[in-house]
Amino acid sequence: MKQLGEILLDEGLVTEAQLLAALDEQTSLGTSLGRTLVELGILTEAQLVRALAAQVGMEFVDLDEYPVDRTAVALVPGALCRRHSVLPVGVRNGALVLATPDPGNVVAVDDVRTISGMTVISVVATHDNVLRAIDRYCRADGEMEDLTNAFEESQEAEVDLSARMGDVLDDEAPIVRFVNLLVTQAITDRASDIHIEPSEHDLRVRYRIDGVLHETQRAPKNVTGGVVSRVKIMSDIDIAEKRKPQDGRMSVMHNGRKIDLRVATLPTVWGEKIVMRILDNSTASLDLRDLSFLEHNYATYKESYTKPYGMILVTGPTGSGKSTTLYATLNAVSKPDINVITVEDPVEYRLAGINQVQVNPKAGLTFAAALRSILRSDPDVVLLGEIRDHETAQIAVEAALTGHLVLSTLHTNDAPSAVTRLTEMGIEPFLVGSALDCVVAQRLARRLCPKCKEAYRPTPRELEAARFPWVEGEQLPEFFRPAGCAACSRTGYKGRLALHEVMRVTEDIERHAVAHSSSADIGATAVKQGMITLRDDGWQKVASGLTSIEEILRVVA
Repeated sequence: MKQLGEILLDEGLVTEAQLLAALDEQTSLGTSLGRTLVELGILTEAQLVRALAAQVGMEFVDLDEYPVDRTAVALVPGALCRRHSVLPVGVRNGALVLATPDPGNVVAVDDVRTISGMTVISVVATHDNVLRAIDRYCRADGEMEDLTNAFEESQEAEVDLSARMGDVLDDEAPIVRFVNLLVTQAITDRASDIHIEPSEHDLRVRYRIDGVLHETQRAPKNVTGGVVSRVKIMSDIDIAEKRKPQDGRMSVMHNGRKIDLRVATLPTVWGEKIVMRILDNSTASLDLRDLSFLEHNYATYKESYTKPYGMILVTGPTGSGKSTTLYATLNAVSKPDINVITVEDPVEYRLAGINQVQVNPKAGLTFAAALRSILRSDPDVVLLGEIRDHETAQIAVEAALTGHLVLSTLHTNDAPSAVTRLTEMGIEPFLVGSALDCVVAQRLARRLCPKCKEAYRPTPRELEAARFPWVEGEQLPEFFRPAGCAACSRTGYKGRLALHEVMRVTEDIERHAVAHSSSADIGATAVKQGMITLRDDGWQKVASGLTSIEEILRVVA
């Protein structure tokens, strides 16, 4: 058998100097040679596993590209696959092909052989690769379909299953399992929202993944009441009230971590629609550098949030990532010697070291009332969830003018419109110009899957139709487009990135505010002074290979 070092040298993965350095380091680290090379950054995990497989004469597979046979996956329960970190990927000459990061795990191989009743051929894959594939292929869809079929075959097809409280309280009841599977699968699929929508004939379930809704399940009409009641019980919402919208919150454990969900009910003609927003607490701890700011935009924004006072607004439609940007800004400014207080409706993420206030209109704790009280609590930084009315806007402007840094959101389509929106709310134009320091407009676009994106050169006609800034006679730029692979569920996109429009409120823009200029005039002045528009920010990210032309045109007018 060849030594690992020989295989790595033959493959050209390491040099002799790197190998000697790793051998010297191996003694001090007390690890294997392969692990030492990974720790030193000389090899990737995949390269090491591939070399180890070659050393013992086994086949290495990359499950992101391997054509996994779903019928083979179905031969072994998902729970067993997760317990042993293995996945059946195909059948070869009557034997089951089993992907494993540890081919020496004879217990896993024996369990798979017993369950499937087939001989097993082991192939090697990295541990992370196997776990991702398990999440992708050992889905809850099959069990949900079985439950749906069971509902349809129920003898009580004409009876509303919510009539029996036991069905929504018993952990083993079909309704409870169905709701649990909906939530678990949504988290696994990286969904941001779950939509449960009753219609005339059935119940539809959709997940919003990377900003786009995908229908995942349809269930019989008779389960609607039971599903809604179960979600309400989990969210501590009044199950008897069906005539008005309600809000609640629930927490679930998923793969050892706590996930919070914000729940909203809405009465419709066919029953109550439920939307569950999945709140991943890791989002609240993001760094501003993780939000795909261009260098120019980041420098402009940093100049504003590092000031001790002034107002910063983040604008955009619902679901454009405004809260994430504000939380990341709070993480940047929050220090032990600064008093940070937030007023939110609702409080989405709990942040350590920050005083967060949940508005309660029924008790008289509105945004305006809370803000007045906060200003008596000696704050340095104030975060307002949203500026909705004249009173809140007036107090926020006054706070910004009296030595506080005020962060908030506003619903406008672009940055220049924030100035005119505040004046429309009744704020004196000269106060808007004095208090407002920076406005960030943003959108979220889907990020191209790095594994399958295809390079191409667009035609001049395509560039002209998209209004891409290209001068005829120049070389056509190289762009990328979605292709689709197993890693991105054949969509061609995986994850999202933000597009930004950062506008500093300069003296010229202040004069525009006092003169009641239109947002178009304000925008023209801002562009002359260096502002990058949302569309131009998007074009730079297209040119960098991060997203596609079609995606920019989808999210930016």
